[in-house]
Amino acid sequence: MKPVEVNSLRKSYGNLKAVDGISFTVNEGEVFGLLGPNGAGKTTTIEILEGLRKKDEGTAKVLGFDPWQKGYELHRKIGVIPQDFTFFEKQTPREGIKYYADLFNVKIDPDEILKEVLLEDSAKNLFENLSGGQKQKMGLALSLVNSPDLLFLDEPTTGLDPNARRAIWEVIRGLKAKGKTIILTTHYLDEAQQLSDRVAIMDHGRIVAMGTSDEIIEKHGSGERLQIHGSEKLADYIRANTELKVEYSNGVISIPLKQKIDALAALAAAEQSKMDWGEIQTRRDSLDDVFVRLVSGTMDEHGEITGKSVHDKSSNQRRQ
Repeated sequence: MKPVEVNSLRKSYGNLKAVDGISFTVNEGEVFGLLGPNGAGKTTTIEILEGLRKKDEGTAKVLGFDPWQKGYELHRKIGVIPQDFTFFEKQTPREGIKYYADLFNVKIDPDEILKEVLLEDSAKNLFENLSGGQKQKMGLALSLVNSPDLLFLDEPTTGLDPNARRAIWEVIRGLKAKGKTIILTTHYLDEAQQLSDRVAIMDHGRIVAMGTSDEIIEKHGSGERLQIHGSEKLADYIRANTELKVEYSNGVISIPLKQKIDALAALAAAEQSKMDWGEIQTRRDSLDDVFVRLVSGTMDEHGEITGKSVHDKSSNQRRQ
């Protein structure tokens, strides 16, 4: 049994299909990233898995439980940080942990948990006086009070500055190193790429891509390309004097590389042109590049990705 097993899950609000037949599993000890634009269905999916919202169709098993039917039993085994986590303003992190321990009727060492989330130096500070990053660390601390088998982290770094975000990343990496299973939703694609073992990208209630970041980039990316900083006139020259596909935008000439020797041909043409050109580099798509292409329905050079074909592909994924 896997910690999370979802099959053909659906949830609608009137004519809006918030979750439209998605299927996925989460492996023990992995960080599974759930990505998508606003309105993609991420939060609805998470709330169904947490037992906070009732599904319309399909099945969802979390730690072997039906979340809606066995919510009480499930909640004793999971930890949750909701979006926009907040707490009693006049309580300290240590007091909050003790309060949660009483609610769960467990005995824990508050200082041990505070150390685990890198918050021991602020143990006695009031919640209202904590920084944004410290407040999120307190949320993580509270989610660990019941020694959960599975953590739901719903956009845990939204609104934080880069240093605070990276501090939360270190905490999440530490939890993963201890074998915790984590479902992470985030708007930050670099965060997902840094932390997640696998990701699922949602759009309009469907999963449009799933796998490791590298697998998704390999399948849906545009491949390696050469970039030359130069003029549109230079781009026209390279295009006219090679058999390469040449694109130009905002001072950057971009040339897809089907093979390494294509880069030599492009640079030879640039040199032959006697025109000025500047920095050169080769680049591959990031998860962010692929994400934008998938959720916007942009067609790639092979005509494989459009708004319609993305959804068709997700259907194919569910059948496989």
